Amino acid sequence: MTEQSKVTTLEDVVVRFSGDSGDGMQLTGTIFSNLSAILGNDISTFPDYPAEIRAPKGSLSGVSGYQVHLGAHHVYTPGDKADVLVAMNPAALKVNVNHLKPHAIVIIDTDSFQKADLDKALFKTDEPFKELGLGNVQVVAAPISTMVKDGLAEFGLDVKAAVRCKNMFALGLVCWLFERPLEEAMQQLQTKFAKKPAIAKANIKALTDGYNYGHNTHTSVSTCRIESEKAKPGFYTDINGNRATAYGLIAAAEKAGLQLFLGSYPITPATDILHELAKRRDLGVKACQMEDEIAGICSAIGASFAGNLAATSTSGPGVALKSEALGLAVISELPLVLVDVQRGGPSTGMPTKSEQTDLMQVMYGRNGESPVVVIAATTPTDCFDAAFWAGKLAVEHMTPVVLLSDAFIANGSAAWKLPDMDKLPEIHPHYVNQYKGEKPWKAYFRDPETLVRYWAVPGTEGFMHRIGGLEKNSETGAISTEPMNHQKMVLTRQGKINKIADFIPEQEVLGDTDADLLIVGWGGTFGHLCETMQVMRSQGKKVALAHFRFINPLPKNTASILKKYKKVVVAEQNTGQFANYLRSKVDDFDPYKFNRIKGQPFVVSRLVEEFTKILEAK
Repeated sequence: MTEQSKVTTLEDVVVRFSGDSGDGMQLTGTIFSNLSAILGNDISTFPDYPAEIRAPKGSLSGVSGYQVHLGAHHVYTPGDKADVLVAMNPAALKVNVNHLKPHAIVIIDTDSFQKADLDKALFKTDEPFKELGLGNVQVVAAPISTMVKDGLAEFGLDVKAAVRCKNMFALGLVCWLFERPLEEAMQQLQTKFAKKPAIAKANIKALTDGYNYGHNTHTSVSTCRIESEKAKPGFYTDINGNRATAYGLIAAAEKAGLQLFLGSYPITPATDILHELAKRRDLGVKACQMEDEIAGICSAIGASFAGNLAATSTSGPGVALKSEALGLAVISELPLVLVDVQRGGPSTGMPTKSEQTDLMQVMYGRNGESPVVVIAATTPTDCFDAAFWAGKLAVEHMTPVVLLSDAFIANGSAAWKLPDMDKLPEIHPHYVNQYKGEKPWKAYFRDPETLVRYWAVPGTEGFMHRIGGLEKNSETGAISTEPMNHQKMVLTRQGKINKIADFIPEQEVLGDTDADLLIVGWGGTFGHLCETMQVMRSQGKKVALAHFRFINPLPKNTASILKKYKKVVVAEQNTGQFANYLRSKVDDFDPYKFNRIKGQPFVVSRLVEEFTKILEAK
């Protein structure tokens, strides 16, 4: 057996595709991820792209990346650093130098590593690997652009169109490296370019040429095999968080027997929710792109009043614009789901980067006492369950619900087993026909157990009424400025939210029941915190994790959990918003805090280091 034919079996591997925004790295990474998922690997992905629509070609600011972590067993994160980097130009190499493991494999297109390309990436010498201190990496250098142009000459494409296929050549090379069969990738390309069969054939030819190049040339690296576990029976698909959110809203509407309405306005990174729901007219979804953020939520409030499961989607800047209308939904006590896919701020901030900095905004960012339910999705696939819960609580408790996602899980993807609709929880809208009181019904009469008012959909005979933004008398529904009535209504609306704690699951704790350190997190940091816990436990440390999906109200057992452990650290991608919130809700609770606001996911190795210091501190 020659050196070139050796096969290394790995438990997991991290691959990062990187190049110009126009090099197709997102498509390349997506196809490789889908292919790996189909072959039975667990996957976690991280698309990382610039905010610029078209930065100067070859520049550092224009680098787009897509990282995928695939493994034989469950993987929780896209990985800290890459085992394999595909760098389509010098800028991609330079931007990703800190994302490489020692002895990583780096695949480059030598045609794009000429002096002009090095100059654009601000290299000072003509030896980029030496300049970056990458003497230990394994370099697979190939004239990819030239080989693609030559290989596609028979298709009659112009040079520019032919070179666009170089990402598929790189994908073929990576498929060879990891022994991935090409048939499924070819099928994905045929689907992607179904309306352009000539382009589909050219991409498939480039893909095949890349695979054959790896197979036929004497490279210095061995191929790798990632074993796969046998998946539980069922239908699986690769899904990102935004699509899962859309599906969760559709499922909630189906279970509630309602039509789904989305009133929204495009904003990065939430726009794909609007795109996906706009395609679902076959399921009765009404998705409207409105003229601005305010119109988006106001149309949803109107749809809710008319008897729909209504939603609006946005990111942090859009939440600011929607705040007055959200207050209208609070005082009108109408069901509404507001999806906030968080991104770097303030203001326009970093539109394509991820943070957890909107928590206090969605909790308190409205005038007056204006309580809403707040839920935070934890993973790309959990976006489905979190959106389903948001719809359920909205229509059963007649309240706005804010669903927090973030750019990391919204754009990241994982293998998702399609749920059995019959096994999802029932959803029972709180219709006015459930009213059993002795007095004739009025608009603000409530269920005495839950404090939820009854939903009288317009057109329901005998239940004509008006609601709106002015305070109403708790009995008659007439406009009221009476002081005691206002206090009663403020406390009633808050009490209604508080009582929802009786209808959500208690908080789970993973790891050691007698842990010396409890890690607390919320939302999209689950994968990194869970892996951190597992690493620390493998080192013999007693560690547990309480990761919160339900933020307001908190699960009923929150205080008992937080007071049980010797040390608690709250880790979040802001300056400590959730930690401060917990301190306000739990007496004598003073946790350690770990905060990073870099627009990038946590780094597991760094978390292990910092949490170990906390654990060992006297």
